[in-house]
Amino acid sequence: MILSGKPVAEHITAKASERIEELKAKGIMPKLAVIRVGARPDDLAYERGIIKRFEMAGCDYEVFEIPEDCTQEDLDRCIDARNADEKVSGILLFRPLPKHLSGNYVRDAIDSDKDIDAMGLFNQASLFAGISKAYAPCTAQAVMEILHYYNIDLTGKRAVVVGRSLVIGKPVSLMLIGENATVTVCHTKTKDLAGELKAADIIVASAGVAKMITSDMVSPGQVIIDVGMNTDENGNLCGDVDYEGVSGIVDSITPVPGGVGAVTTSVLLKNTVEGAFRINHDKL
Repeated sequence: MILSGKPVAEHITAKASERIEELKAKGIMPKLAVIRVGARPDDLAYERGIIKRFEMAGCDYEVFEIPEDCTQEDLDRCIDARNADEKVSGILLFRPLPKHLSGNYVRDAIDSDKDIDAMGLFNQASLFAGISKAYAPCTAQAVMEILHYYNIDLTGKRAVVVGRSLVIGKPVSLMLIGENATVTVCHTKTKDLAGELKAADIIVASAGVAKMITSDMVSPGQVIIDVGMNTDENGNLCGDVDYEGVSGIVDSITPVPGGVGAVTTSVLLKNTVEGAFRINHDKL
């Protein structure tokens, strides 16, 4: 079974659109502020996807482009202005930042109610503590949205997460534990990775290594969520899983492209709308 991201994204977008209309009826319009330093091709591609999704849902957005050679003060002023803007309900800062800027410094500069991609420690700690209203990084949440949409039961299942980043690996591990899965976190230095993967019921591949999970590392009946976004030797987009070799063995798998990435922008929309409810709670 191919776990396509398109119907998941459409479902989330439709629900968000309903909530947007509810807010509009009260004179409130959710708005996303995208802060982009420079013009990296991957950032621009993600930005185009965001714009398409938000226009589809009738949600407001604004892109703030800062020159790549900006100072730390320039970036801080941009973030502070968006924090103070009552019309902005969500802030997304594209990462990684240029090396002369401090990611750690700006990490907690975004208002926690507007930190819809969980960059700051408040939302990260809240996720760790199992607080339900915490924002999770949008890509990690997209993994969970796919599992929910396709009614994949997690209780008691053995889940192996390959990758340990703060953006995907660590948060998705916590979210899987929160839904009663038994989770093992692996990475590129794990001994006997194949053995760990073969024993899993669910695999979340998020190490960022093209086609690292091959047919000899998986088993029949498994569910694989491939978060990887890489290019192969021919310049084609591919995931962390060798899709052609693996898809005929496992029970279900997300494609790349068309899987997790297709859902991430809809989660961003969902969180932006949620942010509008949070910062306008006294008006609702």
